[in-house]
Amino acid sequence: MDSSTDLLRIEDLSISFAIIGGPIRAVRHASLRVLPGKVTALVGESGSGKSVISQAVMGILPHTAHVHGRILFSDPATPGTTVDILQMPRDGREIRTLRGSRIGKIFQEPMTSLSPLHTIGNQVSEVLQIHTNEPAAKRKARTEEMLGLVGFSNPRRAYDMYPFELSGGMRQRAMIAMALICRPALLIADEPTTALDVTIQAQILQLLRELQTKLNMAMLLITHDLGVVANVADEVVVIYHGEIVEAGPVDAIFRHPGHPYLKGLMAAVPHFDLKPGQRLAAIREVPVNVENLLGKRKTPPPKGQDILLSVKDLSKTFTTRKSDWLGKEQKTTVRAVDGVSFDIKCGECLGLVGESGCGKTTVSKILMRALTSDSGSVVLNDDAGPIDVLAAQGAALRTLRTRIQMVFQDPVSSLSPRMTVQKILSEPLEIHERGNARSRLAMVKNLMQAIGLDQHFINRYPHSFSGGQRQRIGIARALALSPDLLICDEPVSALDVSVQAQILNLLKDLQKDLGLTYLFISHNLAVVDYMADRIAVMCRGRIVELAPREVLLRKPIHPYTRSLVAAVPFPDLDRRMDFKTLNLGGAADTSAWGPQFRDDGEDNALAPLDLGSGHFVLARRTTDIRELRP
Repeated sequence: MDSSTDLLRIEDLSISFAIIGGPIRAVRHASLRVLPGKVTALVGESGSGKSVISQAVMGILPHTAHVHGRILFSDPATPGTTVDILQMPRDGREIRTLRGSRIGKIFQEPMTSLSPLHTIGNQVSEVLQIHTNEPAAKRKARTEEMLGLVGFSNPRRAYDMYPFELSGGMRQRAMIAMALICRPALLIADEPTTALDVTIQAQILQLLRELQTKLNMAMLLITHDLGVVANVADEVVVIYHGEIVEAGPVDAIFRHPGHPYLKGLMAAVPHFDLKPGQRLAAIREVPVNVENLLGKRKTPPPKGQDILLSVKDLSKTFTTRKSDWLGKEQKTTVRAVDGVSFDIKCGECLGLVGESGCGKTTVSKILMRALTSDSGSVVLNDDAGPIDVLAAQGAALRTLRTRIQMVFQDPVSSLSPRMTVQKILSEPLEIHERGNARSRLAMVKNLMQAIGLDQHFINRYPHSFSGGQRQRIGIARALALSPDLLICDEPVSALDVSVQAQILNLLKDLQKDLGLTYLFISHNLAVVDYMADRIAVMCRGRIVELAPREVLLRKPIHPYTRSLVAAVPFPDLDRRMDFKTLNLGGAADTSAWGPQFRDDGEDNALAPLDLGSGHFVLARRTTDIRELRP
């Protein structure tokens, strides 16, 4: 292999960190390359060493790191010159000249990577101020040009905005602008789309591809999403526990995977072609044992009496107040939930999908009584009779708290760092006065056994567990009170694909063994397709389509649903995303919808139309149903 053609070449790289008890070997003899103008994807789970390699390339490893090997960078701006980044003095002039100017980086979490005290324009133009001698006016002009290039519709206005005023997708675009403002030869993108909606992710991927072509830039893409890799990468490098286990062109990697780890990663990805009842092949399966947990499976109620939760015309409005420079107060009203209605049957999983800001989490908070709705009704059909969820007080509300439990999105922030696992799992039992100290300890051990964690871990704190293990603890806490309904709010969005498969299989096993009912909230349609029996699609506070899983994702009717499905990246080279058909304004841009789906304020209002077989779509009342069939 001719190394002179490589833009970046990493040879025999080993990185270890000195800690008490012995060094941690994060990277072991890793070798890879990035070709000019090409995309190399570095794929692996959390903790495999991906981000550590990117930090070594940028020269931002902590002082505790011990590094061996070579990182060779051949800058096209200086033909015939190759430098070893590891030989440069730490924080010296040479590495600071490269970093940010010739090698740019997009970090994973834009909210923590951007300063909350400075405007977007200030932060992007700072890179030019450091690396060029251009006057302030020209820096501002170049910054506004770059903001326009990455998709800001009004770059001049965006220049003066602060990060908290932008959505997650817009913040990520600002990070891309900052990384590209000096037109680097190499861009390192560290999980650039992990926490984004599927439609925003598609826009960011399209943007990166276009900019890469326009700027003739190479990219090192760090990710665990094989769907993203299949749609963007030219070459793939697979890393496992710090070692490169497989590398090659994307075609060879996907069509003829060789290493068992790569095959396991591919089998763990949920996709629309899974057959009914087929399980995800998790790399490390979680044993489930619920025999001592909650007794026998609940007997399903007779047909006609099988509605567990009934939601009718739920609405919620938020009002924000903002004062201008004269002190005059301005009120802005946002209708977060607008006439939402659905039923959840006993033992089923209802999926609730939609982009961030569509109202999914607001609905879940109303069901949990964390928020008060403006109008509507929610009825939970308990064994002792129906409970009015929105009006419950005193003993009725206390009973309701045990019947509905929640699994949160972020297992780190939802578990107290000051409490052991035993305390976390026994706290719900103590609050609701279930049993004594001995029976609670026995219940905690049974819960640990049910989620596949060793009982000896009960005296550990959350920080000593991995992300997947913490999420299992969150699930166990939700199960402690034997609930009827479990609300899962993005329970796997922050997890690796292999750990995600573990949690999804665990949830399905618990549903089967305990007769649980789920409201499963997610923006990942492939995950919802695997978990749900029926799916409700939410847009701008309204449910625009509701149907059985096999109908909705294979024959979607509403333009918004179609946009969501089209934006899902498949880990399949024969089913690449069609970037040309994606709506750049976002899936919720009603201008791209047909007139029968738009509420233009006329007398002909929108209403759920019954297409048969439990399939409903939000359209104008006078719409001919035959026109809507695919």
